[in-house]
Amino acid sequence: MPSKTVLPTREEALPGRSEPLEVAGMGCFWGVEKKLWQQPGVFSTQVGYAGGYSPNPTYEEVCTGLTGHLEVVRVIYDPKEISYEALLKVFWESHDPTQGMKQGIDIGTQYRSAIFTYSPQQKAAALKSKGIFQEELTKKKLGEISTEIREAPEFYYAEDYHQQYLHKIPDGYCGLKGTGVSCPMGL
Repeated sequence: MPSKTVLPTREEALPGRSEPLEVAGMGCFWGVEKKLWQQPGVFSTQVGYAGGYSPNPTYEEVCTGLTGHLEVVRVIYDPKEISYEALLKVFWESHDPTQGMKQGIDIGTQYRSAIFTYSPQQKAAALKSKGIFQEELTKKKLGEISTEIREAPEFYYAEDYHQQYLHKIPDGYCGLKGTGVSCPMGL
């Protein structure tokens, strides 16, 4: 079994399936989704998998590290009520983007940090915010950001039991911890 912290090549990836998973609800991986759905102007979140090779993967397959996918949250928001930059601020402050293939005790390629963008403007804003947050992390001697920023790949819905998990199970597991460093977006 290959290491869960090394991305597989396309040839090594699990085959996936041609049929999408059935999902009744709309978006938690897990704490990230909750942080985002609580923001004013966010009216829909969905959790799923993206950034890898295997089509329509299951959670169990993603956890093997052999799909190349991350656990992701897709956010639908009203830009008149919340800016993309405000969402980036929540993103940076809600997790530790310097940990590589893990978040806290959760270890594997699916826990790497990423921002998938839908326009050149979003990519530019994400890169700018990364630079701003890196300056703050450097002041605190907290390491280099490993977050990948790129055009959004295909999104595959996670299983229904993952959607809005912390709404269904309010005391459920959440390994999400930030660095304690504020991201001075828009200041």
